[in-house]
Amino acid sequence: LTTITVPDMHCMGCAKKMAAQLQVVPGVVSVQANVPATAMLVNPKPGAVPSPRGLWEAIEKAGYKPARLE
Repeated sequence: LTTITVPDMHCMGCAKKMAAQLQVVPGVVSVQANVPATAMLVNPKPGAVPSPRGLWEAIEKAGYKPARLE
């Protein structure tokens, strides 16, 4: 599980834009948003490790600035 903190996420609309971009990163099986915690939770496919850079850039492509990826 990868957690991406996005301080400027404030609604499900924001979360949906980011989730759509994250879903196309190779190795990602599902994405959940935690809007109150301003976090995107990315679940990898079994045995896969999605590229941290790919995940970071997916958030940027959606128009947001990630703060932390862990």
